[in-house]
Amino acid sequence: MDGGRRILQSIKGAVMAALPLWPAHAPASLHSGAVSTFYPVAPSAGRILKNRPAGFIGRYLNRRRFAIFARPGVGLLAVAALFSGVGFMGWAQNGGYDDFAVKHGAPWDMAARALGFEISAVTITGQSRVSEKELLEAAGVGPQQSLPFLDPNSTREKLLAIPLVKSARVMKLYPNRLVVTVEERMPYALWQRDGQVFVVSEDGVSIDALRTDRYLTLPFVVGRGAEKRLPEYVALLKSMGDLAHRVKAGVRVADRRWDLDMTNGVTVRLSEQDPAASIAVLLRLQHESRILDKDILSIDLRSRDRVAVRLTEEGLIAHETLTHKPHKGGG
Repeated sequence: MDGGRRILQSIKGAVMAALPLWPAHAPASLHSGAVSTFYPVAPSAGRILKNRPAGFIGRYLNRRRFAIFARPGVGLLAVAALFSGVGFMGWAQNGGYDDFAVKHGAPWDMAARALGFEISAVTITGQSRVSEKELLEAAGVGPQQSLPFLDPNSTREKLLAIPLVKSARVMKLYPNRLVVTVEERMPYALWQRDGQVFVVSEDGVSIDALRTDRYLTLPFVVGRGAEKRLPEYVALLKSMGDLAHRVKAGVRVADRRWDLDMTNGVTVRLSEQDPAASIAVLLRLQHESRILDKDILSIDLRSRDRVAVRLTEEGLIAHETLTHKPHKGGG
């Protein structure tokens, strides 16, 4: 009835009744009856507004995705792609891809060649006994390859697999040039093994089988392990002086010592511990008594304090004749 306070109190109550979800920490101005411009929003309404854009975008993307597959011809292209993939896998497993790569190169090599990185020039230096064609075939270098995808280390290993190649170097010069430098093994001796004769280098590597007579003047060794002791054998030949040309072959016995087969059929057995000393004794005997020109089969020089000589049948008869010569009786 005082005119102002009861009306304001009823307005406040009406406002509080209209906001049942108002938080406990509401501004104090409302409790005091002051007018405020703060309008609270229910939590459920906030969640709806927050999820609406995501749901809208998702529905839009789903419509676009299904619209793509709904276009005419897309399903046919998908089926064709599937059958093409299955066919390619079967073709690759049956060796079709390998044959294609051998003839035309790998896909990456084809792409590099199309960009101008083909191997159009190969420069090879250092070879004399092995041909350029043999080197290229062994290295696997051909027109189906490209320079960027050529592995120089792998190419070098393939070249070193050639017995005649001692060392090799491979260098790529872009855009399309390959440089190969090789060092060949030199024929050093002939080595007989299992009835076959091979041309070997100084380090004992078998270069090739003896096919021509151009290497017949090389030192000749026989036996297991003889090819690994070539420097030792050649040194013995050099120490023999003029007698070296009368040595037909050096025979390695049990990979322990040397026997010398002479051109006249005599076998000279050398010491295992000091073969050079045995050569010195042989030179002295040849100089003093021409022992190699006598009817003997072998000379055993394995002992330092004695020399054993085995005579031929003719030499034995001659020796017995000289030692048992009958004396003429007197009258």
